[in-house]
Amino acid sequence: MDILTIGLGTIGTTYSYLFNKAGHNVEHYIRKSSKKINITELNVDMLDGRNNKKGEHYTDTYKVNIHTKDNYDFIFISMPAGNIESVIETLNSNNIKGTIILCCGIWEDKKHLEKVMQGREYILGYPVAGGNIVDTTLTCCVFDHFILEKKENSKIDNYDKLVELFGSCNIKLETPYDMLEWIWLHMAINAGVVSIAAKYADMDNPTEAAENLMSSSKLLAEAVCAIRETSKIIKARGVNLKHYRNELWGYKLPIFISAPIMKRMFATNILTRKIMTLHNNTEDLLFVCKCLYDTGKQYNISAPIFYNAYEKAESKFYRPLQHYGIIVFLFKK
Repeated sequence: MDILTIGLGTIGTTYSYLFNKAGHNVEHYIRKSSKKINITELNVDMLDGRNNKKGEHYTDTYKVNIHTKDNYDFIFISMPAGNIESVIETLNSNNIKGTIILCCGIWEDKKHLEKVMQGREYILGYPVAGGNIVDTTLTCCVFDHFILEKKENSKIDNYDKLVELFGSCNIKLETPYDMLEWIWLHMAINAGVVSIAAKYADMDNPTEAAENLMSSSKLLAEAVCAIRETSKIIKARGVNLKHYRNELWGYKLPIFISAPIMKRMFATNILTRKIMTLHNNTEDLLFVCKCLYDTGKQYNISAPIFYNAYEKAESKFYRPLQHYGIIVFLFKK
């Protein structure tokens, strides 16, 4: 298949590498003004969880091919949600066609999203991967599954072909009740975890903050309480949380049970620990918290633990916040 990835970001490039290794033609659309426009090859440092739950570590190289076509089977977009509109305008102005796989932390509703997409054929997804790119090295980890909108909820004509694409990479697909609601819930869980980690952390060292959180039963217990509060904010948006029992069951257990479970998970699950420590963009992390904070205040939701944690974290960080995507863990049955 012909795949176009927008930009050369961590998530898009991680999956582009996997698509390429599976034999697909993968190209990147990189703006001429981008600092990455001259990158032709990346070193890849991968912790691969597709065949081994503990992850298989290896290194490789990835050749970056710049786009040459006008028509692709799929266009992979993973970036700050605030940038989606400009990307769609760029695709339209260059007459580049293809079904869009939209993998972003979207906080807006479906009506807003439809307006932003300007009639383009798209489907919502969410990566289960993480990492960073420093200079010309992609350090990343990937799990054995990807979150994708249900076929019956999607409006694309080539859904089966998309299933085939991920299958060729040995990646299973998980399809939640409603993909956009799932993204909101995922952001809520992230916000609960990140706010507590940031409350007690040096904001210039998010990796250390993640390590401290994962090693502390006290902080994890506080994070569970914060997640319970942020879940109420999602419910206030009209989401029926009964559809997401698998995602929330662990946080409903008594604290003296859930916190030790989380601590043990972080201690034994190398992939989960890796994904937590690799994501080190503070603006990214705090923007997700801000989305939940602002909405919670708007709906007058009582969430004292989360609000206090976010306010203390935000006071340490004065740069303007932007909209980025984020990956963190979920309890899974």
